[in-house]
Amino acid sequence: MKAVIVSRPAGLDHLQVVERGDPGAPGAGQIRVRLAANSLNYHDYAVAAGAIPTANGRVLLSDGAGVVEAVGEGVTEFAAGDHVLSCFFPYWQDGVPPHGNFSHVPGDGIDGYACEAVVTPAHWFTRAPAGWTHAEAATLPCAGLTAWRALVVEGQLKAGDSVLILGTGGVAIFALQMAKAMGAVAIVTSSSDAKLERAREMGADFTVNYKTDPEWGDTVRRWTGKRGVDHVLEIGGPGTLAQSITAARVGGHIALIGILTGIKGEVPTLAMMAKQIKLQGIVVGSRRHQEEMVRGLEATGIRPVIDKTFALDQLADAFRYEEQAQHFGKICVET
Repeated sequence: MKAVIVSRPAGLDHLQVVERGDPGAPGAGQIRVRLAANSLNYHDYAVAAGAIPTANGRVLLSDGAGVVEAVGEGVTEFAAGDHVLSCFFPYWQDGVPPHGNFSHVPGDGIDGYACEAVVTPAHWFTRAPAGWTHAEAATLPCAGLTAWRALVVEGQLKAGDSVLILGTGGVAIFALQMAKAMGAVAIVTSSSDAKLERAREMGADFTVNYKTDPEWGDTVRRWTGKRGVDHVLEIGGPGTLAQSITAARVGGHIALIGILTGIKGEVPTLAMMAKQIKLQGIVVGSRRHQEEMVRGLEATGIRPVIDKTFALDQLADAFRYEEQAQHFGKICVET
């Protein structure tokens, strides 16, 4: 079985395509999945590049989609031939998160899905949206679910709300699609005018180039008639949080989901307190959230935007492409 692993020293130049033993038949409560596609996330890149240490020989990638080949004794939720997708947090089934780290995340704390087949507990997967390709389904476990939880689960998004979305990566484009599908006003920022044009073509109501407009938070606030936005998908982290607070309305919700500008920085606490803003850290979601998202996507007809697809043995090249930050939507890998 082909798999892509990290090795020592860490780095994209040292990823290895190796042959591993077949995982075999599923035991009681397990399923065997023939993986057909994966998608790349910033977290995957950080592990592959060595920024997040993991065990030598770790199989990469948290997101996988494919076909159930066999089910073990006692499994009733799935049957051979079902199309499924993995869960980012396989031990978070429902309720509050069971832990605050990545020790059980595939491709980091445990082996991931950059391989041809796996045998896992049945509840590590959910069904995929009906009619979706495997590559489309593979975009959901991290990026899709992060956007869904930030806006729908925690933000309680409703028609007429306004959403500020930072960037045009995988989470951001899902957030744009979800916001528009649910009748919300969507505002998108980027450093690329070409990407902003694409966002407008997808329904963005207002766009801002943060490179040419460093005070974009106030620009957004003024565009809303000085009310401010209801929701912010904060992807940048410390380098953009102050502008996000400026853009948000009194009592607004900021979902902190990214650290692209660093892991530490100053927080304008007075402005945040004065506006009584709810700042919430979001790291993907539970299996229950994923099941609800799949139903929601089927109901709305949303389909993911895939920028480019690579072969599994080209995973290092896929990460180099991600490193350039030129993509719009998701980068996928097919086995």
